[in-house]
Amino acid sequence: MSDLRDTAPYDALLLLSFGGPEGPDDVVPFLANVTRGRGIPEERLKEVGQHYFLFGGVSPINAQNRALLDALRKDFADHGVDLPVYWGNRNWAPYLTDTLREMTADGHRRIAVLATSAYASYSGCRQYRENLAEALAALEAEGLDVPRVDKLRHYFNHPGFVRPMVDGVLASLADLPEDVRAGAHLAFTTHSIPTSAADASGPMEDHGDGGAYVAEHLDVARLIVDAVREETGTEHPWQLVYQSRSGAPHIPWLEPDICDHLETLHGEGVPAVVMAPIGFVSDHMEVLYDLDTEATAKAAELGLPVRRSATVGDDPRFAAAVRELLLERAASERGRAVTPCALGSLGPSHDLCPVGCCPARAPKPAAAGADSPYA
Repeated sequence: MSDLRDTAPYDALLLLSFGGPEGPDDVVPFLANVTRGRGIPEERLKEVGQHYFLFGGVSPINAQNRALLDALRKDFADHGVDLPVYWGNRNWAPYLTDTLREMTADGHRRIAVLATSAYASYSGCRQYRENLAEALAALEAEGLDVPRVDKLRHYFNHPGFVRPMVDGVLASLADLPEDVRAGAHLAFTTHSIPTSAADASGPMEDHGDGGAYVAEHLDVARLIVDAVREETGTEHPWQLVYQSRSGAPHIPWLEPDICDHLETLHGEGVPAVVMAPIGFVSDHMEVLYDLDTEATAKAAELGLPVRRSATVGDDPRFAAAVRELLLERAASERGRAVTPCALGSLGPSHDLCPVGCCPARAPKPAAAGADSPYA
């Protein structure tokens, strides 16, 4: 087909991520950005920042985004997709507003956005859309010609996201001692969020116990378990568990926590565990500290062999998936009939977030959705 590389109407892609500090002096200002509006004193931010200080005040997320940026540009070039790729963050340089200002100055008027969050939730989708609206409002206030932005759909069940995680679990299982390998449990981890946020995640028809957030993670976990069974002949017991809780203790959050889960499995006589961080695109601080440091130390204390499987990161298959998502959305915007690529039982996610999808904690404008003020 002649339009297999046609990105129209899009004239640029924006990689939109969370951001992270790149030195000790960045940690507290970065955390102040993350917690802006909550009135958290600087001393408390310094306490929270100890995870970063353990690693020289450097989060790996920005380096990982640079690697993904390079992978996307290489994939586009290798496949004849002529589209510039930019990068902006919510909470640290390069800041989203600055990047959108640069893109506007470069003449871009229709921008596709890839967020480094694969699943539906307020913090994983709606909040990114709110940040986009805030940035566009800032450009509008400067008198600039505000571009239209479209966020690419959730990609949790795209083969280019799932298959690298399958390979990561297989590699971790193979790395376990042979005498415990067959009995190893798989602990699929993701970021814990308040149960109220989980219940309201996704479109309104998906709201309920765990909402789309839990349902999507469970679907991915089942896909990986099935693939591992097909390739090894072993059906490994598994569970979806959570990490990185940061909220007040009186507010219910998704459980069980990974460290508590390891204790439970050890008490049940489980011989080994593979921790698979399916909720994260790359090995950023939550993976580096909460799994590689804290959970691994808990396992060592218990005498429980554990391995942590790889995240997707800049895997070429993920870069190819982004290209496919972009071209799929572009063709749909041009009125072409499109069959989106998706695995599992849930099917492809929506292109346009409907009204009531992952509702805000307080009413705020959000771009790239049915309720966007910037259509």
